[in-house]
Amino acid sequence: MFSIRLSFIYADDHADLSLQTGLRGILQDYNRKIQLKSSSTLPVSLTGMKSNMLIVKRPFSTSHSSVDSKEMKKFQLLAHKWWDEEGEYAALHSMNDIRVPFIRDTLLSMSSNYHPGNPLSGIKILDVGCGGGLLSEPLGRLGASVTGIDPVEDNISTADRHKSFDPVLAKRIQYKSSSLEEIVEESMETFDVIVASEVVEHVADLEMFIKCCSQVLKPEGSLFITTINKTQLSYVLGIVVAEKIMGIVPEGTHEWEKFVSPEELERLLESNGFSVRTVNGMLYNPLSGSWGWMESTSLNYALHAVKSGARARSHATDAPPETDIQQCSATAGTAGTVPDGTV
Repeated sequence: MFSIRLSFIYADDHADLSLQTGLRGILQDYNRKIQLKSSSTLPVSLTGMKSNMLIVKRPFSTSHSSVDSKEMKKFQLLAHKWWDEEGEYAALHSMNDIRVPFIRDTLLSMSSNYHPGNPLSGIKILDVGCGGGLLSEPLGRLGASVTGIDPVEDNISTADRHKSFDPVLAKRIQYKSSSLEEIVEESMETFDVIVASEVVEHVADLEMFIKCCSQVLKPEGSLFITTINKTQLSYVLGIVVAEKIMGIVPEGTHEWEKFVSPEELERLLESNGFSVRTVNGMLYNPLSGSWGWMESTSLNYALHAVKSGARARSHATDAPPETDIQQCSATAGTAGTVPDGTV
């Protein structure tokens, strides 16, 4: 499921003194509040947070599915609010202003074919964790054939209902209440593009998720991911400030332990046959409610990776693709009850 982010204007590693002073003030105020709650276990100082962060490690391949039942419950409650542009998903609506052009322009730069009015015509896209269709619809309007999957049935119902208002989209987009694992066997090397926007920070097994992406993507196909970095700043702004203090997103939306750094994500992608081409920092300004690009990836970032071609894969020395197919499809029996990620 998708998540909603809080980022600030001064997000790179050289943030000025005013930001540092502001954060200290916020944390001091938060510390005073948290002392009144004896049951709280949150770290209450930057030093304490740093110590805790150093010992947390992502448990790769410890589960048999990339979906997470706790995440499914969180977003089930908000399934009817996807198209409320002023509601909980307001930041995702405005994110389309930069993520849609990023996907479109990257794909056009890789192709010599251009269809005026429908620049993505002929391209088959899988939107993993599609939610209510916030990203599927603009991609469909650009001419793409889009399949949106989400394990939350109410999300799919919302998406189906909304696309039905536009006869063109009704023909170009299909939605399925499904996890990624459940469609692997039937969709081997089917899609030209996979988008997983605000998804990977909610999956139960990121390594399995990437393996399954590789299985359903065509050789030389593109994978687009947007997510949040695993940094001290992302903890302070994304969880303490956004959830605990300001209430911009519902408390419990994020788990810092599931955030992933660009370096870690790149390592996992490359070990599964992808080549990372682009990593761009993203910035959300809560005052204007708009997103923009930035040099630093210390908070949010967007990544584009390309799956190796058939020739390159034929010379690979790791386990054959059939092994991965079995690993992914073996999870299909339980994946429908828990989400493979966000939307």
